[in-house]
Amino acid sequence: YIFGEIMYGGHITDFWDRKTNNTYLEVSFHDGLLKQAELGHGFNSPDPQTCTTAAGYLKHLDTLPAESPLIYGLHMNSEIAYLNNATSSLLSTILRLKAGGGGGGGSGGGNISAIIEELEGKLPPLFDMIDLNDKAQPIIKGKDGPYIVVLLQEAGRMNVLTGEIARSLDELRKGLLGQLNMSQKMEDLLSALAIKQVPGRNPFHTASWEKFAWPSMKGLQDWFADLILRCGQLTEWCAIDGLQTPISVWFPGLFNPTAFLTGIKQVTARLNSLALDKMATETHVTAFNGPEECGERLPEGMYIHGLFCEGAQWGECENEKFDYVEDSTVQCAGILRESKPKELLPPMPIIYVKAVQVQPSWDPQSVGYIRPEPDLYNCPVYLTTFRGPTWVFVATLKTDKPASHWVLRGVALVAQLD
Repeated sequence: YIFGEIMYGGHITDFWDRKTNNTYLEVSFHDGLLKQAELGHGFNSPDPQTCTTAAGYLKHLDTLPAESPLIYGLHMNSEIAYLNNATSSLLSTILRLKAGGGGGGGSGGGNISAIIEELEGKLPPLFDMIDLNDKAQPIIKGKDGPYIVVLLQEAGRMNVLTGEIARSLDELRKGLLGQLNMSQKMEDLLSALAIKQVPGRNPFHTASWEKFAWPSMKGLQDWFADLILRCGQLTEWCAIDGLQTPISVWFPGLFNPTAFLTGIKQVTARLNSLALDKMATETHVTAFNGPEECGERLPEGMYIHGLFCEGAQWGECENEKFDYVEDSTVQCAGILRESKPKELLPPMPIIYVKAVQVQPSWDPQSVGYIRPEPDLYNCPVYLTTFRGPTWVFVATLKTDKPASHWVLRGVALVAQLD
């Protein structure tokens, strides 16, 4: 407690970082250390009978293996991920330096004009919010009211983003043609487009699309393709009779996924006359690999798809207790398994998210309720691989190994690739 909650943990504000710290202490501090147990993978503690001098300890250090991710409980894939991140950071820095080496307009004006024309041609149209509100008003107080509110909010935010993109691109095009004076915002937008960066990614730039968007680490081309897919999901949602939600929702395609999860709890709380503040979300990984396999829409809860697993993978298990039917209709299967070599972010199957009543044995924390069941791993879900402030909720994943094993592996679900 002194080390985990005061000396070290007292300086850690993030719940998941503190949990990782405490898990390292739990697996490292034990009586076996006095009996030549392993400090880590291949790292035996020194023998007090032979290591009686400084020279003895130095000799023992020479017998220790080279450092590897296994020492810290990580999978070997984590080294690949680290090197990829370091390389991406280096290349991004080089691109920024290259972009800052010359004038703003220069010989790149033609290329920028082509980029502007391409983006404007692909930009989806605005949603008709007046028509959408007219459709929503008669049914917004019904069973699916919370989901309709989410749809209206998502469509409104998408209009703000696409409107800002259209306005700023039009301004920049006129500036390049000499029809407008180039402002600082236009210069910053020009610099971002020149290196294929999402405007606003650079914190010193005044032009920003990112502040109206979602957390992302993608480059401009992939980010814009992501925007088109998000608009596509909203367009399909708006076209469904009664504005009903899709059978399976592409979870990463939401601006505010937390509001969608709250909607799941609200629907269940209203149908069963339960207190909303005594509800929590629970996840079950299904045997379905795609939305087309889900069948009919669920009366409560929702199917979601589009998540990836970092630090592990989802796989089959021979134990029949992990092959079950939830709520009489949802076929669930599989458990957390070790990652395959060089497979960093395998996709997850369709996940069934439902709202349940909080149980007395659950531990209330800043991130929600942590469940103590031995066959569950309380898995953090993040919007990006950057993790940190992009945390969304806790997924409950089945496992046949201690939860500490997956904590040290750094296992988390993420909503999008880089």
